[in-house]
Parts: sequence; structure tokens; C-alpha cells
Amino acid sequence: MLILLPPSEGKTAAVSGPDFDPDKLHFPGLNDARKQVLEAVAQASAAADAHAVLGVGPSLAAEVQRNTVLQDQPCAPAHRIYSGVLYDALGYSTLTPAQQRTADSSVVVISGLWGALGFSDPIPAYRLSMAVKLPETGKLASFWKRHLTPVLNEYAAEQLVVDCRSSTYAAAWAPEPARAAAVNVFQMRNGKRTVVSHFAKHTRGELARHLLTRTGSAPETPEQLLAAAREQWEAELVPATARKPFQLNLMLPGQETAG
Repeated sequence: MLILLPPSEGKTAAVSGPDFDPDKLHFPGLNDARKQVLEAVAQASAAADAHAVLGVGPSLAAEVQRNTVLQDQPCAPAHRIYSGVLYDALGYSTLTPAQQRTADSSVVVISGLWGALGFSDPIPAYRLSMAVKLPETGKLASFWKRHLTPVLNEYAAEQLVVDCRSSTYAAAWAPEPARAAAVNVFQMRNGKRTVVSHFAKHTRGELARHLLTRTGSAPETPEQLLAAAREQWEAELVPATARKPFQLNLMLPGQETAG
């Protein structure tokens, strides 16, 4: 089982730790592309229009400045650098050592800066969304798709891919539809099924945690994934097509509003 996560927009910078070393990251075949993006984001972050290019406001000036010296910043495991709703719900620090080892081997983070990371890969905090178009690389989703496709196709071969990414990050790599399930979260409101973005992040984190902590074998097929999800949620599985993976739809309790 391979669990795909997006990074969090917010990062918790390491106070101390080792310097960045690309050889400590998973997927060494991506190192040349990573170097290209590191150089491109450093140049873009030092430019006068940095905030416009990166799509961030003035309040993030310190994070933009950090982008210019990332290779000199202290590093920490990716699961500690990434913070926010999904990562809080997954709760890596509260997993048992055995469960943490399972997370380290099962979770891959798709990143605008690094392409793909193992969950415990040491990285510095940074600010770069997959939605950004850098002058030197073009659209990052398109740039990374060229590089990620051969690497992750080989890595994910024969594994069930549980895709908890947002659409922005899903654009960077498409797993084989027959072996993948995209996780969607809905809530019934006044009798209608609605998408809930904030609770979707939280619920995807909870699903990842459930898959890492439940007893028994990890699911190997979309149907087994559905059975595992139903241990905690009302869920349905929409069949895959030639180009679209299975859709695992999780339903949260309904909410009625006063008329």
C-alpha cells in the first residue's frame, strides 16, 4: 500500500538539525530536477516580483526570504516540517514505533519543490506550491509530471495507491487507474451531497492514520480499501475507468440548516 499525501501550505521550520543533503532523500533519480527547482525558486524569491510569482502575501516575507538560502537551513523529517489539518489528524508523533515505521515505508508526499519525498526525509521549511509557474521551469505540475512519471510508475508497481492529494498535486502524477483510489469527502447538507474542503483535509488525515494503525493486513485492492474505510466511515467505491482511478467517497454525518 502506498499513501499519497500533499504537503501542507504551512511549514514548521526546524530550529536545529542537519544541513540539507539531497542524498538523504528518497527517489535519488529526481535529484537533478530538484536541483533545478531549488535554483529556480531561489532566483524567483530574490526578485522584485517574488510575492506575485509565488502567489503569497506580504505577511510571508520571511518565508520567501528563506527560499533564497534553503540549502543552508536546518532540516527535520518531512512529517515534522509539514503541519496543518491533515498532518495533525494523522498524528505521526502519537503513532507507536512500529506504526511509524509503517508510515515511513508507506507514505509519499508529492511536493512542488522536491517532486516526491519519503515521510521521514530530512528537508528544510520552504514556501512553494505546485500551482506556481517559475520562470526557469514553467508550471511546476507539468515540470514534475515529466520527472515523476517514470520514477513513481516503477515505485508504485503492483501496490495499491491511496491518493489523498488535492487536485493541484494530483496533476503532477497519475497512478495506474486500476490500482489506485482517490479519496473524496462529502457531507449531506439539507439533503444534498456537498464537498467540504476543510473537513476533507482532516478526514484524509484520519483515513491515513486508520490505515497505518488498524490491525490486520494492509489493503491490497480498492475493494479491500473500501472495507477498511467502512470500519470508520460510511463509504462507497466508484469503479475506475480507463483514465480515472477508483473513487473512494467518504460520507460525514449530515448537517441541516434552519430554513
